[in-house]
Amino acid sequence: MHKLRCLVVDDEELARVLVANYTSRTKTLELVGTCANPLEAMEALREQVVDLLFLDIQMPELNGIDFLKSMPRKPLVVLTTAYSEYALEGYDLNVVDYLLKPFSFERFLQAVHKAQDRLPAPAPKKNFLMVKSEHKVHRLDLEELLYVQSMREYVAYYTTHGRLLALGSLKQLEEELPSDRFLRIHKSYLVALDKVRTLEGNFVKIQEVPLPIGANYKEELLNRFFSAGE
Repeated sequence: MHKLRCLVVDDEELARVLVANYTSRTKTLELVGTCANPLEAMEALREQVVDLLFLDIQMPELNGIDFLKSMPRKPLVVLTTAYSEYALEGYDLNVVDYLLKPFSFERFLQAVHKAQDRLPAPAPKKNFLMVKSEHKVHRLDLEELLYVQSMREYVAYYTTHGRLLALGSLKQLEEELPSDRFLRIHKSYLVALDKVRTLEGNFVKIQEVPLPIGANYKEELLNRFFSAGE
């Protein structure tokens, strides 16, 4: 089963720690970050794919309801709060569930199951991309893809046959490419995991080309790299 990539947004550190702990105990969830306020969450949502948001309501500067209303594209959302009076407004915004603090691990799991029920049926796995470059459409087999580099509004596809430059974004590709085979390692790089041969310091090497590892991505890369052969 595809793991739901989760982001926790809460101004209380103990609340963030609790939900992070519950997430680590749930095999169908993957915690991609915790944020102390909606401004941090906005940046996190720009940087990476998030499937499920655990969102507190009462926060300084911008509360969770207003933040949710401001989002043009919303992930699945579970509201977490100590105030029951927001429940009706939360459901009007089509949230998955409403967790009233303090909530147990069992109640947390109920919310997760509701989120999973909202997911669409998985699409068949694709083994190729159609890439438009220089007025031509190229069929790019995923087995030939080494890594992708962000170049402002363009992305450069580095393959076993050379390079293709096309309009696009890494965030879009991160959603499209199979997550078990490809991983974001930097705000500007996405790599094919099976093509990574060397890890050294803050760099990986693919066909002797050094690629930087961003601090926010290093832990997941290490976990995926060293568990690949298990």
